[in-house]
Order: sequence, then C-alpha cells, then structure tokens
Amino acid sequence: MKVDVYNMEGQKVQQVELPAAIFEAPINVDLMHQAYIRQMANARLGTHDTKVRGEVAGGGKKPWKQKGTGRARQGGSRAAQWVGGGRIFTPHPRKYTQRMPLKMRRAALRSALSAKAADDGIVVVDNLSIAEPKTRLMAQALKRLVGESTALVVIPEKSASYDVVARSTSNIADAKVLLAGYLNIRDLLTFEKVVLPLQVLDVLNATLA
Repeated sequence: MKVDVYNMEGQKVQQVELPAAIFEAPINVDLMHQAYIRQMANARLGTHDTKVRGEVAGGGKKPWKQKGTGRARQGGSRAAQWVGGGRIFTPHPRKYTQRMPLKMRRAALRSALSAKAADDGIVVVDNLSIAEPKTRLMAQALKRLVGESTALVVIPEKSASYDVVARSTSNIADAKVLLAGYLNIRDLLTFEKVVLPLQVLDVLNATLA
C-alpha cells in the first residue's frame, strides 16, 4: 500500500510503501476487542474494600449472657446484623489482570493498524519537528496534517527534538504523543488519525512484522 508523505506544512513531498505485513494484515475485530478488554482490565487498581467483622473497631465482648434474657443469643456487637458491624459478601481488593500471548497482542496491533490504513487514518510525515516548544505551532501543524480529527502522534525514540514535540502537544486536548514501543490497542482505537514519522515505520517493521 502506497501512501503520501507530508511535511509539517501539510505539503506532499513523496510517497512511501507501507509494510504489507503490518498495514495490510487481516482485520480481526474479535481479537482487537479481546486486546482492548485486556488492556482496560489491567489498568484497574482494584482498591475498593469493605471491612468484615474481624476488622471493624470495637466489640469483642459478648453483649449479654447466652441464656435467660429472653433475647436472641449474640456472640458480639460487631456482627453484620449490628449497627457498626462488619459486612459480608461485599467487595475486597483483587487483581483484574488478564493474560494474553505476545503473538496475539501483536496480531491485534497489526489488525488495528490495518483498519486505520484501510480507513485513510494513517498520516506519514517526513520529519516530525517544530522550531520551539509552542502549543500553537504544534496545533497549527496538526490541523494542516489531520484537519479537525483527533490525532495520535507516534515518535520513534526519546530525543531533544521529539521532546519539543511532546511538550508542545501535551496541552492539545485532541492529540497525544506516544513512543512507538508503547503503541497500544486502546490509543489506536481511540484516536481517528495516526501520525507516523518515516522513522517509526522502521521501528514497527522491526517489532510487528
């Protein structure tokens, strides 16, 4: 698949052949859904907690003697039926982690990138850089490249020039900068356009092909 390559001014400068193994892979919706659910589940902290009768403060003493009072027998004042007592069958911390084989995760990324490419959601730039860390400059560049669409800007590595791009994009509500090594299914499905510098194609080819 050949796509146009743009500069930061939004002008076509050349064409490039996207790796077919990554951008023309079979689109598996079920696999992408499974990878998305896994990522969202793994992000859950599971911090909700309630106290059982052994954890609440107070109690410990038998409220009244076992027999002879005419009242129901009670072993403590912190049982679930008492005000201030513990709770039963209520949430406790647990892990929501789901496992997924590496080959399946990579196949899901290829499927998502192929879906983006088929929908004209891939924008390739020759050199992703701006003169100074200004939100206004980056917003103008993204408007020329993707119009009014939301944009996921993928950078190949951490460097001084890409740090300027990241800082300039951080205040743009409809855009996000992400390292190519951290490419994930949630961001690919969330943003309408994926902006890729030419160097990122080599990184993706090395990891996903």
